Amino acid sequence: MKRGSLLIGIVFAVILLILTSPLVLHAFSPQQEEATAVEGKFLAMALATGISSIAAAYAVAKTGVAALATITEKPELFGRTILYVGLAEGIAIYGVLVSLLIWIT
Repeated sequence: MKRGSLLIGIVFAVILLILTSPLVLHAFSPQQEEATAVEGKFLAMALATGISSIAAAYAVAKTGVAALATITEKPELFGRTILYVGLAEGIAIYGVLVSLLIWIT
């Protein structure tokens, strides 16, 4: 099961890289100096948001499973375990904040 999901993730990353490589090459072409800075900024924003969202999804999945297992055995720990899941979701919020900071500079 883990090998299958890892393989799907790798295939998805390769397809995403192949699809976005012309955009990256166009963003860093020497012909358009001003447009390159703007396109590079948008690429950085997309990477910051995308990578942080993927990391947050992974963290929420792992902490959510652990929280459900803990709540099953000790229901009185519900509030404490939900707090950990919420902290893991904060990773995505930080990525969005970094994207906004890139956008306004």
